[in-house]
Amino acid sequence: MSTMNFVEELKWRGMIHDMMPGTEEQLQKGMTSAYVGIDPTADSLHIGHLVSVMMLKHFQRAGHRPIALIGGATGMIGDPSMKSQERNLLDEETLQRNQESIKNQLAKFLDFDSDQPNAAVLVNNYDWMRNYSFLHFIRDIGKHITVNYMMSKDSVKKRLSSEAGAGMSFTEFSYQLLQGYDYLFLYENYNCRLQMGGSDQWGNITTGTELIRKKVNGEAFALTCPLITKADGGKFGKTESGNVWLDKRYTSPYRFYQFWLNVSDEDAKKYIKIFTALDKEEIEELIAEQDATPHLRPLQKRLAKEVTIMAHSQEDYDSAAEASTILFGNSTSDSLRRLDEATLLDIFAGVPQYEISRNELAGGVKAIDLLTEKAAVFPSKGEMRKLVQSGGVSVNKEKLPAFDTLIDFSYLLGKKYILVQKGKKNYFLLIAS
Repeated sequence: MSTMNFVEELKWRGMIHDMMPGTEEQLQKGMTSAYVGIDPTADSLHIGHLVSVMMLKHFQRAGHRPIALIGGATGMIGDPSMKSQERNLLDEETLQRNQESIKNQLAKFLDFDSDQPNAAVLVNNYDWMRNYSFLHFIRDIGKHITVNYMMSKDSVKKRLSSEAGAGMSFTEFSYQLLQGYDYLFLYENYNCRLQMGGSDQWGNITTGTELIRKKVNGEAFALTCPLITKADGGKFGKTESGNVWLDKRYTSPYRFYQFWLNVSDEDAKKYIKIFTALDKEEIEELIAEQDATPHLRPLQKRLAKEVTIMAHSQEDYDSAAEASTILFGNSTSDSLRRLDEATLLDIFAGVPQYEISRNELAGGVKAIDLLTEKAAVFPSKGEMRKLVQSGGVSVNKEKLPAFDTLIDFSYLLGKKYILVQKGKKNYFLLIAS
């Protein structure tokens, strides 16, 4: 067993919202198994999932056994907790594909392959629910939990009192019973004594502890973390383009890195405790450094580095950090050419773009004609000449030596793009098609 106290670790990190009495005592008895449920309605986790995943990571670091439960069965129904509408149901094939993708992502945070007794475990509740008949379920499980008890849960009361008036289907109402059975199953088959999750899951988790108490006279525990918010009241993890995903197909490592790099000072002080495994002393030093030199943003830089490496890789972090200097630093043509297309477009999303014909570049075209007639980067040739002569025009991060320099295919980035910089801050992207 590790000497790290799990509860104390979560407390200083600000990661405990509610905890059932006796939880800490249970963990002090020896290695304990705990689980977190993960909804597989997408084929990638997003950073909203990371709080629960980090709880499992810290749990394993403390010498305990983490269980990640993929809700293949419950994902077919949808959890009503704090949601105003019933979600779409997914078919079995989609859920199976989603599970495989999620396991690959979890393996970056949890050690599933260790030969130690606390190696992480992945389970899918579809495996024990698919052959459980409805009649047997309501006879064996349903009789132990009263409707009054289920109706008292905040998630149920909120939906039933909703002004939308849509109410709640029996399918969704039964969700907490199914989640409760998950806990019972893991209690009996995996010796699981603790369920963890977000604070909106408290009702569902305690239904499980109640079911275990009533059906097998067992003792089980619950621990939840706060729902993460931003200092300005906005929703954590949401950007203009939607969720920040862990899968690079949906959120490139560059954008992922930028999300963390751009959080506020106040949020960075909170997030570095929650989303990294850095120890208390190092975090306190970083916070002190941030307070002394906030303009250097040491906290955001370290946060972005730690989370990007953990979710992606060192190589992805290095590329993202280098890409970040292209807009604001003294980067070179070489670093620009190393960018993949997705990152290039992410960096220059929002800058003016001009389409040019590939044929124009076949024999080479004078820069002054390209940037005035073919693409209106400059309103006049006179203005361009002056700026080139004063060293104010760059093509692909290299100073344009003369206004009549021939631009040809060799200038294309990824065989398609040319980056033009006018002055220090004005970028333009030419797209050859």
